[in-house]
Amino acid sequence: MTSQIKTFFLLAALTAIILFLGGLMGGRTGLVIAFGLAMFMNVGSYWYSDKIVLSMYKARQLSPNDAPQVHAMVVELAANAGIPTPRLYVVDQDAPNAFATGRNPENAVVAVTSGIMRILTPEELRGVIAHEIGHIANRDILIQSVAAVLAGVIMMVANMMQWAAIFGFGGDDEEGGTNPFAAILVAILAPIAASLIQMAISRSREYLADSTGAQISSDPKALASALYKLDASARNIPMDANPATENMFIVNPFSGGNMANWFSTHPSTEDRIARLMSMAGR
Repeated sequence: MTSQIKTFFLLAALTAIILFLGGLMGGRTGLVIAFGLAMFMNVGSYWYSDKIVLSMYKARQLSPNDAPQVHAMVVELAANAGIPTPRLYVVDQDAPNAFATGRNPENAVVAVTSGIMRILTPEELRGVIAHEIGHIANRDILIQSVAAVLAGVIMMVANMMQWAAIFGFGGDDEEGGTNPFAAILVAILAPIAASLIQMAISRSREYLADSTGAQISSDPKALASALYKLDASARNIPMDANPATENMFIVNPFSGGNMANWFSTHPSTEDRIARLMSMAGR
């Protein structure tokens, strides 16, 4: 519940930034145009997110005959979560990791790397799959897409403000216009704030997926153990990943989960493990 409330307030903060920028611009036309452009780009990426990401990582679908044990886990955990069984894909990379994608539970995918299936025990892999199914059940792809739309609007409006200030489209102080230096400062700071809020939303959804995964698997210790192994591996086995998709993975594919918290798409792995162990009652 805490993660859900936090997500609500973070989305509200993004909306507040948009309203603030709109007030500074002094008109709604630019705001509507920016919102429309951001919506067009992000709705497209949301609708085709599974195809885009699976193609990017050259993922191939696994049939029940290819990986019967893993398929059985997906079927069981999806039933526990009350969602249709997602399709199962593998990414042929040694770096152990996993992600979920798809615009809704009816069109969802769970993808695991070949490396994760080698280093985790069956119990740990089941915990990871439960985490990814938690993302699907919580509709995190939709929430991240909404956040991306709002952040996109902020960045576009900020860019418009910057050019307007440079070329003097906003009037001068005597006419009640925006101070150009203040406008440029806001245009620089607003996208940074939007990015930080997006990262905070991503971290909040990771905590929620951990909690949901622990509940539907009834084994928080297995997920905690998996996170420990995956975080250590992320530091030693580089993954050929696109930075734009790092928030999708169960652990940050570039440096594990211990980056400076405000500037990371993932919470610290130590904190995630501590929360899971607390759920297990140690």
